[in-house]
Amino acid sequence: MHAQEVARTRAFTRVSLGLAVVLSAAIPLSGGDPIARRVVIGGVATTFVFATWLAILLRNDQGYSVRRALIFAFSCIVSGYTAIYYFGVFSPAPAVIPFGLYLFSVGQSFGGTLAIYLGCAAAQLGLSLAIVSGLLVDRGLVRADHLGRLDRLVIVALVEAIFFATFVIARSTRRTTISAIEEHDRAVRGLAQRDALLKEARQDLERALSAGGVGRFTDQTLGSFKLGAVLGRGGMGEVYEATHVTSREPGAVKVLHPSALADPEAVRRFLREAKLAASLSVPNVVRVLEIGGLDSSLPYIAMERLEGEDLADLLRTERRLSVAKVLTLLRQVGTGLEAARAAGIVHRDLKPRNLFLARQQGERRVWKILDFGVSKLTGDQGATLTREMVIGTPSYMAPEQASGRAVTHRSDLYSLAVIGYRALTGRPAFTGDGVPEILYKVVHEMPSRPSQIARLPVEVDLVLAIALAKDPAARFDTAAELADALAAAAQGELDPLLRARAEAVLVKSPWSVAA
Repeated sequence: MHAQEVARTRAFTRVSLGLAVVLSAAIPLSGGDPIARRVVIGGVATTFVFATWLAILLRNDQGYSVRRALIFAFSCIVSGYTAIYYFGVFSPAPAVIPFGLYLFSVGQSFGGTLAIYLGCAAAQLGLSLAIVSGLLVDRGLVRADHLGRLDRLVIVALVEAIFFATFVIARSTRRTTISAIEEHDRAVRGLAQRDALLKEARQDLERALSAGGVGRFTDQTLGSFKLGAVLGRGGMGEVYEATHVTSREPGAVKVLHPSALADPEAVRRFLREAKLAASLSVPNVVRVLEIGGLDSSLPYIAMERLEGEDLADLLRTERRLSVAKVLTLLRQVGTGLEAARAAGIVHRDLKPRNLFLARQQGERRVWKILDFGVSKLTGDQGATLTREMVIGTPSYMAPEQASGRAVTHRSDLYSLAVIGYRALTGRPAFTGDGVPEILYKVVHEMPSRPSQIARLPVEVDLVLAIALAKDPAARFDTAAELADALAAAAQGELDPLLRARAEAVLVKSPWSVAA
C-alpha cells in the first residue's frame, strides 16, 4: 500500500505539472476578469513550484513522506480554488476537485486525508457562500446570476455532498483493499503452512506404515516380558507391545534389528541408551523396567507402556496448542531435561514424536521424554558411537548440532523451543525439499515471525527469538526460564532486560519473511 501511495503521488505531481503548463498557456488567451486572471496565474505558479519540488524529491521512494504529500495537497487546494474563482464556483470547474480528493483520500494517514477533505469542503463552502451572500464579487467566466439564492444554495449543498461521498468511498476502498491484501496474505501463509504440514505428515506416514502387525519377535519372551505386536520401527530397531509374564504388567520392549547385532558399535550404543534412560528417575522421562544386555539372547530395553498420544499426533488433531498448554509442555519436559542435564546427558533428538502425553490414573496427563538412542554424555564427543556424523532430526536440531559442533544442554533447549514454535504457530519452524536445505536454514536463518503466522502477542516473538538464537550463549539456560518468560510475554509483562536481549538477537538474525 505504501508503494502504491508513492506511485500515485508521483503520477499526480506529473499531472499537476502538465495542467500548470496548459493553464499557463491558455489563461492569457482567454477572456475573463483581469483580477481573477491574475489570481489564477499566481495559483498556477504555486502549483508548478510545489509540484516541481515534490517531483524532484520523488525521484526515489525514500523522498516520500506523509508530511510532504500533505504540503503538496494543500498547495493544490489553494491553487485549485484560484482556478475555480476564475472559472466560476457555479461552473463545471469544482468537478475537478473530487479527482484529487479521491487520490489523496486513499492514503495511509487517516488524519491527513481527513484534513485534505475538510480543506476542500471548507474552501468550496466558504467561497460559494461568500459569493452567494455578496461578500465577494463573482468574477468567474461562468456565473449563476440568473439563479435565485435558494437554487444556488442547493447547488452548493450538492457539491459538498459529492465531496463527502468521494471521501467516504475513497476510505472505504482503502479498507476493502487492505482487507483483500490481508486475506490474500492469510491464504498464501495458509498454503505455505499446509505445504509444511503435508511434508511433516508425509514423514509421519512413512513411520506409521512401518509399524503395526506381527514382527520377527512377536510371541517370543525376552527376560520377564512376552512380546506382542510391533508398535513402531526405526532404522536400528523395533518396539513391541509386551506383557510381564508374572505380574501381567503392560510394557513396551525395544530390540535391535538382527542386522545391527553384528555391529559392536550399534550394540554398545543401544545398551548405553538403556543405561542412560534407566539413570533418569523422574516422572517426565519414560521409566525403564528391565534391561537385557550382552548376556541375554537379544539385547533389549523394557519400558513402561504408555497410554495416550505423542505430540506429533496431538498436533495433527489440534493443529496448534494454546499458550497455557505449551507452558505445561515446556515445564514438564523441562523437568526431564534438567534431570538429564544433572546426569550429564544431552538428548540430541527432541522432536514431537519423542514427547509423549501419557494418561495417568484419573484425568491426569504427564509429558514424558522418549528415546535416548542418540543421546550424548557431556564431555564425550561420541565419535565412536556416532561415527562423527550429524545426529538428530534436521527440522528440530540446534544450529551447532546441524553444523557438527559440540552440543550442550542448550542444544536440547533449542530443540524444545522449536517444538514450542511448532505448537504455538501450527507450522514447523524449518522446512525444505531435502535435508541439505533444511540444515542450511537451521544454521543460517531464523523462521518466520510467530505473530505473523498465528494470533500471538508480539512479546511472544521476543521470547522465541531468544530461545531460537543461533548462538547457544544467547539462549535461555533452562526450560523454566523459557516458560517463565513466555508466561510473562503472554500477559504483556515481558521484562525489559529480556526485551533488549531479544532485540540484540534479532539484529544479528532477523525473522525470515513469512511465506
